[in-house]
Amino acid sequence: MEDYEDEPDLNEQIFHNNVREQIIFLLLFLLLYLFSFALLGRFKRRGREDYYSTDEDEVTVYRISTWLCTFSLAVSVGAILLLPISIVSNEVLVNYPNSYYIKWLNSSLIQGLWNYVFIFSNLSLFILLPFAYLFTESEGFFGHRKGLMARVYETFIVLALLGMVVLGMTYVISALIDKDNSSIQTILNLTSYYLPFLYSCISFLGVLILLVCTPLGFVRLFDVVGQFLIKPQFLRDINEEYFACAMEEESLRRRLKHAQNTGKSYVSPAPMSIGLSGPFIEEEYKLPENLLRLRNGELQSGLGARLIAVEERRKTLDKQRQTSSLRRNVVYPVAMLLLLGLTVIAVLLVVQNTLSLLIGIKALPSSSKQFTLGVSSLSKLGPFGAALEIVLIVYLILTSSIGLYTAPCMRRVRPKPKSTPFCLVIGNCALLLIISSALPLLSKILGITNFDLLGDFGSIEWLGNFKIVLLYNLSFAAASTLCVVNKFTAKVRRELYARILVLLELNDPPISISSTPRPSLAKCE
Repeated sequence: MEDYEDEPDLNEQIFHNNVREQIIFLLLFLLLYLFSFALLGRFKRRGREDYYSTDEDEVTVYRISTWLCTFSLAVSVGAILLLPISIVSNEVLVNYPNSYYIKWLNSSLIQGLWNYVFIFSNLSLFILLPFAYLFTESEGFFGHRKGLMARVYETFIVLALLGMVVLGMTYVISALIDKDNSSIQTILNLTSYYLPFLYSCISFLGVLILLVCTPLGFVRLFDVVGQFLIKPQFLRDINEEYFACAMEEESLRRRLKHAQNTGKSYVSPAPMSIGLSGPFIEEEYKLPENLLRLRNGELQSGLGARLIAVEERRKTLDKQRQTSSLRRNVVYPVAMLLLLGLTVIAVLLVVQNTLSLLIGIKALPSSSKQFTLGVSSLSKLGPFGAALEIVLIVYLILTSSIGLYTAPCMRRVRPKPKSTPFCLVIGNCALLLIISSALPLLSKILGITNFDLLGDFGSIEWLGNFKIVLLYNLSFAAASTLCVVNKFTAKVRRELYARILVLLELNDPPISISSTPRPSLAKCE
C-alpha cells in the first residue's frame, strides 16, 4: 500500500515541475517579446504601407508580419542570453545548493531553455521570417477575388515552392560534402538529417560572419566609446578655444545673413583675410580659402554647411569646458584601458585554447560530455572567473554587433530610427537571428567559456572537425591582433612615412639650370 501511495506523489511532483518550467519560459518570453516590440517600434518606419494605410487588409498584413518579426527578434535575444543565464545558474547552484528559494533552478530548466531556443530559431529562420516577407509582397493570384485570404494562399504556395528549392539545394550540397549518406532513401529524412544539416550550414555562415565582424568591432568600439566620453585635453586651454570658436561662429552667421539679405551669390570685393579659421580650430572645421569667392549661388550653401560644423565644434568645446577635470582626465583613459584589457584577455584565451587543442588537453566542442548543472564551478577562479567569462561574452556581443553595423558593406542595411523600411526590418531580424544563434558556438570554439553546448547546439557536425576548429582559432587570434595593432600604430606609421618622404626630398640633388641642354640656333630657326 505504501508503494501505491508514493507513486502518485512522484507523478504529481513531475507534473508540477513541468508546469513551473513552462510558466517560467512563458514569463521570460513575454519579457523578451515586449522588449523586442519596443525595439522594432523605435526603428520601424510608419508610412502609407502600414498604419497610415486606408486599406484594412494592408494594415492587418503588416501587423501580422510585425508580430512575426518581433517573435524572431525575441528568439535572437534569448539565444544571446543562453550562455550568461546558464553560467549564472551554475554558479548560484554551486554556492547555494540547499537554498529553498532556488529549488526551481535545475538542469531540466536550463536544458529546456536551450531546446526551445534551438527549435524557435529554426522555426523563425526557415518559416516565420520568409512568410513575413512573402506576406507583405503578396497581392493574391490573378483572376481570384482580392482579399486577405487570397494573400495568405499565395504566401503559403510560394513558401512551399521556396522550401522545395531550398531542400533541393541542401540535398545537392550534402551529396557533394557527404557522399556516403546521400542516397534516394535519405531524401525523406527531413527531420533527422536534412534540417539539422541545413541549420549547421546556417550556423557555420553565422560563425564566419562573426569571424569578420568581431575583430573589426574590437577597433570600432574604441571610436564609439570616444564619441560618448569626453577626451582628455592635456596642454590645451579649453576656454580660449571655446571663445575663438564662438567668434568664428558669429562671423559666419553674420556673413550668411548678409548674403541672404542682399541676395548676392558672392562677396565682392573679397576680404583681404578670410578671418574664419583660427589657430584653435581643427582641420575638419577650417574654412577653405576660396569659400568667399564662390559664385552661382554656392556661397550661401557653403557658409551654411560650415556654420553647422563650427556650431557643433563650439558645443563640443562647451561640453568639455563644463565637464570636471576628474571625469575628463580619468574616465576616458580608464575606459580605453578597460577595453584594451578585455581585448587582450580575449586574444590570450583564444591562444591558450589553440595550444590546448594542439597538445590534446582540451576536447573538441561537439565531443564534450553533457554538463551537469551545479556540480562544480566552470572556472578555476570560482565566481570571479565565471563573472569574467560573462563579461567577455557580453563584450563579444557588443563588438560583433558594432563590427557588423559599422562595416562599409552594411550601410544600406543598417537600421535607422523611425526610418527603416519594413523589408530591411525583416532582413535585420534574420541577420541578427543567424549571428545570435552562432554566438554560443563562437564562445565555445574560442574557449571563452567551459560551459558545454546543451541540446541540439552540441550536435552540429562541423564542431567535431579538428581542422576547422583549429583554423578558426588561428584566424580569429591573428585578425584580432592585427586589427588592434593597426588601430594604435596607424598614426605613428603615417608620421614615419611622411618623415621618410621629407628626408628623401631633402637628399635629392637640386637640378642645375646650367646643366640643362640648350637648343641650338639652327633648330630654333
